[in-house]
Amino acid sequence: MRIGIITPVVLLLPRSHNAWEESAGVDDLVAVARAADRLGYHHLTASEHVAVPVDVDPRRGHRYWDLLATLSYLAALTERIRLVTNIVVLPYHHPLEVVKHYSTLDLLSGSRLVLGVGVGSLEEEFALLGKPFAGRGDVADDAIRAIRAAWGRVTPDYAGSHFRFEGLVVEPASPREDVPIWVGGRTRRSLRRAVELGDAWMPFLLDLDAVREMLDWAHRLPAWEERNRPLDVVLWPEPAVDPLTDTDTIRRQADAYIAAGTTVLNYRFRSDSTAHHIEQMEALTHILDLDWETGVGS
Repeated sequence: MRIGIITPVVLLLPRSHNAWEESAGVDDLVAVARAADRLGYHHLTASEHVAVPVDVDPRRGHRYWDLLATLSYLAALTERIRLVTNIVVLPYHHPLEVVKHYSTLDLLSGSRLVLGVGVGSLEEEFALLGKPFAGRGDVADDAIRAIRAAWGRVTPDYAGSHFRFEGLVVEPASPREDVPIWVGGRTRRSLRRAVELGDAWMPFLLDLDAVREMLDWAHRLPAWEERNRPLDVVLWPEPAVDPLTDTDTIRRQADAYIAAGTTVLNYRFRSDSTAHHIEQMEALTHILDLDWETGVGS
């Protein structure tokens, strides 16, 4: 079981952010990131939205710090913690654009990148960016294959259903020829995409019964039998917790998520200040016996 954090401050989700985050800034973000790094958390996250329509703000939230800039800045201020893109919306980008941006970040961070990807669901944002909404799933599937083919290679080549490239130089390349790809989404198609093309599935807004049912379905897919590695399942425990007061609840909650098939937990906390948030992060490491070197809890 690996333990990460949904990074506060950089996004404000209506259902879960704390009041103090609304006026927090760079210093607060840095304090949390450095504390997570020091305490041995496996990863932190940032998300991608360019512009959120006002009428969907109550559902989506209105603050999304730029994904690449945020993780690049935090990479320079931390040493061990992984940097998870949660998520790169693949149909917004050419695969080589993704490879260029995030291979450079992987190089700068000492191979600490985890590439979280998804297809996107905000149709208004697709229209704003001039990207087609229909068929985005097929585009994303081919983009993942193209990223796999190009990652860590200075002269990549690929020929797929939507993307083709050859005779090009993409430098710097990542120092490794593979990168963990975590697939976001809450549909069966997203889970199939994770099984066929990814290293992990990151569902959101699904209860544990739904996760269990979908994983049972996935276990019957031919692609599951063909995998030569486990599929990680990354979940965000709900409701948010206070490790300073909810010790027994947190242990029961973690046990329930593990029993449902979870291998990675992303935590948010009910906190009233940056200092309180960091205190809770430290308390959670003791409750879940977090290993400083690996970000693994028991």
